[in-house]
Amino acid sequence: MNYLTQNIRYIRKREKLTQQQFAGILQIKRSLLGAYEEGRAFPKVTVVQKLADLSGFTIDALISSDLKNCQPGKKQKKELQILPVVVNSDNRELIPIVPVKASAGYLTGFSDPEYISQLPVFSMPVPELSAERTYRVFQIKGDSMLPVQPGSYIFCEFVPSLSEIKNGNACVLVTKDDGIVYKRIYRENDLQLLLVSDNREYSPYRLGSESVLEIWKGRGILTFGLD
Repeated sequence: MNYLTQNIRYIRKREKLTQQQFAGILQIKRSLLGAYEEGRAFPKVTVVQKLADLSGFTIDALISSDLKNCQPGKKQKKELQILPVVVNSDNRELIPIVPVKASAGYLTGFSDPEYISQLPVFSMPVPELSAERTYRVFQIKGDSMLPVQPGSYIFCEFVPSLSEIKNGNACVLVTKDDGIVYKRIYRENDLQLLLVSDNREYSPYRLGSESVLEIWKGRGILTFGLD
């Protein structure tokens, strides 16, 4: 269950702030904060990070736990790494591209703002990609996810917590041991994931959740492999 909507409201009321005051602290519009509290929009990762810093709770706790029953600073689960973003002159997020040749560098630079700023970036003004979310595009290699062709680009949305993943979601995982992988994810429990390829010639395998550095949920595909 996602508790973020009610937790935002809980934190604001706990601090005895109006929506206007709290929106000012978070550096967002009051109307946007209202949309978050009513569940009509989902905060960008930068806003969730600010909420975590202000409240003393981990990001995972903000999303997956009812804060009324928790104590600040008590980590409920492993917290995932929060990523840097790239913005244009109008302070709108751009979408970095991670080509295959940059995969090795991304494993060490994924949390480095300078490294991320050096990746190629672009904007994609389509309604399927909300301005309120954070995106990356990863180029994949190999044929384990056929019919998605090797070399295709996967448009992905940042997911701050494993609790947000539904079984069967196709995701790009940035991992400590296996590098960058694109698979369907099944959560067996809080400690272990089952990674499944669409190409049945590849056997499923298990991965410890502690190995996951970033989670990116697949939203679309760009391919140049047409016959």
